[in-house]
Order: sequence, then structure tokens, then C-alpha cells
Amino acid sequence: MKRLATLILLIASLTAAQLNAQIAAAPTASASMLPKKREKQAAKKDEKSSTNKLFSGKNPLQSNEPTTTQIYADEAFFDSNKSMGIFSSRVKVTDPRFNLQSDKLTVFISKGENQGLERAIAEGNVGLVRDRPDPNGGPPTRAIGRSDKAVYTAATGDVELTGTPRVQEGPNMHVATSPDTVMIINQNSQLTTHGPSRTEIRQQPKEETKGGAKSSPSPSLSPSPLPKP
Repeated sequence: MKRLATLILLIASLTAAQLNAQIAAAPTASASMLPKKREKQAAKKDEKSSTNKLFSGKNPLQSNEPTTTQIYADEAFFDSNKSMGIFSSRVKVTDPRFNLQSDKLTVFISKGENQGLERAIAEGNVGLVRDRPDPNGGPPTRAIGRSDKAVYTAATGDVELTGTPRVQEGPNMHVATSPDTVMIINQNSQLTTHGPSRTEIRQQPKEETKGGAKSSPSPSLSPSPLPKP
């Protein structure tokens, strides 16, 4: 009996020692795992933060610069209820997107928070100038349009010319042969014509060189200015 009691006490002592060793080792294991857990959380936090910075940055292709349209005229009338203005007599418009002159101009302003030029209707002796930037950094290509009426729509950037319109680019001319012909110049200065028209492509005369050979220069695209209003 004494041997049996002694054996039971020995087994109980060993079991208690193992439990104490496990309890003592448990905080150590948790402590060793905690830094790894914190490192993972910090890494996720840093990753999320850098992603937010990436998406909150400005798009270099977008411009937040305001567009200013200046209108000069001898007379002006405004109707705030209709968000419109009527300008008459020696009207001249300067805008980064185009320059225009006419006898009369009616403009409509968009309503809401982002107010701006929504539509413009020019009438009488209309002259329009639009420049197309050169992708290679050279001088812009200038298109000059003349007509009895022009309608500019800000949403599309198109200018519609009616009333026997004609467009000149350098020495080259594109002329409507019917009063019903409509010409549209888009924001890239590209021209589309609906109706009968005539196109004149003028070639400069060949010049003599020192060796007697003749050269054939390309047609000049130098802009011809609009007459002053």
C-alpha cells in the first residue's frame, strides 16, 4: 500500500509539473506570436494608406483650370430668369476654345452649381477662328470659318455654321454651293460638311533653285486674320 500511494503521488506530481510548465510557456508563445500579428496589421494598414494616397492623387490628364469667356459689345441685355444674355453691335468673343465676331450674340448659361457657357448663337457677318494644336509641338493649324449664323454647343464643343458657310485653312478654301449646306467644326478643328460644297486646294508655284532644278513647296498654312469688328 505504501508503494502504491507513493507511486500515485509521483504521477500526480509529474502531471502538475507538466501543467505548470504548459501554463508558464503559454504567455511566452502568445508574446512571440503578438509581434507577428502586429506586423501583419501594420503592413495591411500601410498598404491601405498607400493605396488611398495613390487614388487621391490628381490625374495629370485632367485640368482644373477655369475657362474664361470674354464678350465685348456696344449693347448688352441680360435676363436672369432665363439665364441668358443678348449682345449686339460689334460683338467680339475671346475664349480659349475659339474666337468669334458677329453682329449679334445670344448666350445661354447653364443652371446649377457649375454655371458656365452652355450655348451661344452668333448671327450676322459671323467670323470664327479655331486652332488645332500640333502634336509635335509646332505651330497650331488655324481654321477660319465665315457664315451668316453659327451655333456653339459646350457639351460637344461643336460649332455649326449655316447660311452659305465657308472655311479657310491657309490658302485652301472649302465653300458651300448651297445656302442649305451645313458645316460643323469640332473641338479638334475637324470639318464635316452636309450639303453641296466646293473645295479649292491652292499650290504655290515652283521656285528655281541654284542648280536649275525646281522645287515644289507644300501649301502654306499660315493663318489669315479675321477683319477687325
